[in-house]
Amino acid sequence: MTHTPDRQAKQVVRTQIWDALDAAGAVHDTTSHGRIPNFHGREAAADRLAILPAWQRSRIIKSVPDKAQYPVRVRALTEHKTVYMAVPKLAAERPFYLLDPVALSVPPAEAAYSRTAAMHAPTVEVDALAPIDVIVLGSVAVNPTGVRIGKGAGYSDIEFALLAEAGLITPDTLIVTTVHSLQVTETPIPHGAHDVNVDLIVTPDEIIICTHPHRPSGILWDRLPAAKVEAIPSLRARASGGLCAKGGVTPRESGRRSPRHTP
Repeated sequence: MTHTPDRQAKQVVRTQIWDALDAAGAVHDTTSHGRIPNFHGREAAADRLAILPAWQRSRIIKSVPDKAQYPVRVRALTEHKTVYMAVPKLAAERPFYLLDPVALSVPPAEAAYSRTAAMHAPTVEVDALAPIDVIVLGSVAVNPTGVRIGKGAGYSDIEFALLAEAGLITPDTLIVTTVHSLQVTETPIPHGAHDVNVDLIVTPDEIIICTHPHRPSGILWDRLPAAKVEAIPSLRARASGGLCAKGGVTPRESGRRSPRHTP
């Protein structure tokens, strides 16, 4: 892996946040290092997210499978919303779990666990998904502009790109992250055209409206290493099927447009 200045700067921010969370005893695990922090107050953050009109009128939720967002998934299923979760590392031909509250064979509190979804939920192709109302991301750090970073593998950005490429992200789609207040930083975080910013940050104590939301409108093929394309069947199929331009032409970006949604 190439250690570019931006990559190194992001890792510095991650380490600062992980250290702060551990020092404050703010996570459920022994340490937050190396993971999306499973923060104390995750239930309160989910409750705060649920007061938003955009959440209340939503029917389709795309959520990360991380422990920190477990209460969000439980609430969504309990409120009869459909939830999509990515298969680990997008490593399946059908890369998303479909959690349909009508068809669940286990209670929402069980179905919302990623390991339970792997056993009970069907997997679906990108083209079989419905348009997304709310996307819930996990983060290691996020700043008030909306720039966030995860663990560094880039899967959330790829998931978003696949959904956007398929026309499942609209200007009304709300993108949020639920985090501990210590994960909100004023430190500038490097970001590129392929990075997905959030519209709102939800902590147990407040909702922060981000100042510079940005969202790519599709897959930026020239930013994807060949090994990553080969490892993810959905990307590989699109590449081999001629769905990406020769020479890695970057698709247009919609980050200059402000989303039309209202929280």
